[in-house]
Amino acid sequence: MIRATLEIYELAGRGEGVANGPQGLVFVPLALPGERIEADVEGDRGVLISLQQASPHRRSPPCPYFGDCGGCRLQHLDTAVYAQWKRSYIVSLLTKQGLAPLIHSLCEAQDAGRRRVVLHVRRSSTGAALIGFMAANTHRLISIDHCLVLAAELQGAILAARDLGELLIARTPSFDLQFTAVANGIDCDIRGIAGNIDKHISQIAEIARRRGICRISVGGSPLLTLAVPFVEFDGVHVVPPPSAFLQATAAGEQALTDFVLTRVGASRRAVDLFCGIGTFTFPLARRLSVLAVDSDARALEALTLAHRNATGLKPIEAQRRNLFREPLTANELDTIDLVLFDPPRQGAEAQAREIAASRCRRVIAVSCDPVTFARDASILVAGGYTLVEVLPVDQFQWSAHLEIAALFTRSSKLRRSA
Repeated sequence: MIRATLEIYELAGRGEGVANGPQGLVFVPLALPGERIEADVEGDRGVLISLQQASPHRRSPPCPYFGDCGGCRLQHLDTAVYAQWKRSYIVSLLTKQGLAPLIHSLCEAQDAGRRRVVLHVRRSSTGAALIGFMAANTHRLISIDHCLVLAAELQGAILAARDLGELLIARTPSFDLQFTAVANGIDCDIRGIAGNIDKHISQIAEIARRRGICRISVGGSPLLTLAVPFVEFDGVHVVPPPSAFLQATAAGEQALTDFVLTRVGASRRAVDLFCGIGTFTFPLARRLSVLAVDSDARALEALTLAHRNATGLKPIEAQRRNLFREPLTANELDTIDLVLFDPPRQGAEAQAREIAASRCRRVIAVSCDPVTFARDASILVAGGYTLVEVLPVDQFQWSAHLEIAALFTRSSKLRRSA
């Protein structure tokens, strides 16, 4: 390890300061562009020791856990500069791919707070239950009693985690609790617990009643249900399976849905790839018929049941399929007017190649990873699509994460080769 003085000249994609170090580029968490710092450097990683010259855009972080907790990376950066950096990151990635679409201003969609959280429970040396998040890039738990990025509906989750931790920590040295804010309370899934906890059911039920939890599951299997949890997509009630994926914030979901619905054009038939429990399927089905595809059987079962009980929708066909191993083919997509895909962080490279070879005129991509989005976008453009516009959506306040919605179109004169 080397002690070095570094000049930070930019922020990297993960929100770390970048400098030219003694042996090449060095990435330093908590450092900002324009700062001169003293850091301990090992390889391409640096640890900030002291500030010799601070950035004028540095501010006091509002959270007392910042710098230790690994959840937030950029609370120390001025709000306006933070927003510029988030937008400029996707601009830079697309420019490197030779793409120059209209890129809208950053849509701030995090004010109401995140509605999903995983809290870790660990047994301390004294046998007590510690509740919190992990320090950045470590397995060291940072015990917390509040979190500024959580939705108001989830503030009780920390208290519930403490209650459940104290009840169950004697059984196992560590487990996790996933909490999701649903329309009628909190949904909780206990993960990694050792053995059967049925003997604690009455105490767990009391905690659930006290903390506003409507369902508690263990490893994805419901343990007790005080009220059937539900979420709502364009007026359709969906009962999510335990730990089901939702967009991180309600405001983010709304911004993405608005983008999708105002870009359908004259489409009459859509396919929703990686559809989950129907975040976009149901709003689309108010306007056009939808083929909803996902590999998660429980998500599709929830979607199908909700469709059966809903009114005023166009036809929805649900299909279970692993889109990484078996993407919809170009021939299958030829009869589709609109393709919507919203993959996990690894993106949808195989599916993008099939879309690029298809005759589909309109594609909407939603992505939670700018790097894999830029790769998939370049595949579509190489296949004849035009990347028309991109909307960056910030629903991960103070983090380096960014959600993206984008529209691609293809001229009616362009057709793939036979």
